[in-house]
Amino acid sequence: MEKVNVRKLSLLLVLSLTLVFVLAASSLAQGESDLAYVKKKGELIIGYTVYAPMNYTDEKGVFTGFDTELAIVVTKQLGLKPQFVEIDWSTKEIELNAKAIDCIWNGLTITEDRKANMEITKPYVKNAQVVLMKKDAAYNGTASLIGKTVVAEQGSVGEEAILADANLNKADYIPKSVQTECLIEVKAGTADAAVLDLTLAKTMTGPGTSYSDLVIVDYLAEEDYGIAFRKGSDICAEVNRILDQLRADGTLAVLAEKYGLELADVE
Repeated sequence: MEKVNVRKLSLLLVLSLTLVFVLAASSLAQGESDLAYVKKKGELIIGYTVYAPMNYTDEKGVFTGFDTELAIVVTKQLGLKPQFVEIDWSTKEIELNAKAIDCIWNGLTITEDRKANMEITKPYVKNAQVVLMKKDAAYNGTASLIGKTVVAEQGSVGEEAILADANLNKADYIPKSVQTECLIEVKAGTADAAVLDLTLAKTMTGPGTSYSDLVIVDYLAEEDYGIAFRKGSDICAEVNRILDQLRADGTLAVLAEKYGLELADVE
């Protein structure tokens, strides 16, 4: 009979048990809830783009905004630290699913397509897509922009509004990486119009701003903002619960007044 090498047998046993433990750990990780995942890290990674009045740096160099302040309050109640990470809006869903970020908290418009692919909170702020042009520009409805240069943020609802409009989809559409670039283009005269969020347009245009020569000439669609998490994430329900509390105690109303926003209707 062949003699058994005890040392080799022991090594094989250890390796086999190690593999079992690794597979078991992997299985548990796959079944781990999203809330448990962020609790283990101790932080919530928040994806944003620079967008006043939601997330921006003020004249004193302080990172602030409605969504910034709200996220700090909510993450504190979750027992987490907020970590804000600037993202490319056009790849936001990819970054979310890859766990480069844990949520998109940046004036995200709620759409049926986004609801199908992400877990989104109840509406919390009202918004609309608007057309911005120079004060002296001639405008008589979206037909005025056929053949003209129109800009919007790539991957945004503003872009969707352009592509869906019978007149705007005949314009020379140029996507930009962030909404503020669209304002720069119109101010410089390199674009005739921009389709942007009302919340940003109200904050960044008008007397005393860098874009005082730009005005809202049209409203295209009303919409609501929500906070997006990975599809099936249980963090969403917890954030909804906290938002309900903040509505009830008046915190949301105070923040909305501070930043000139209107809260969304919630059934």
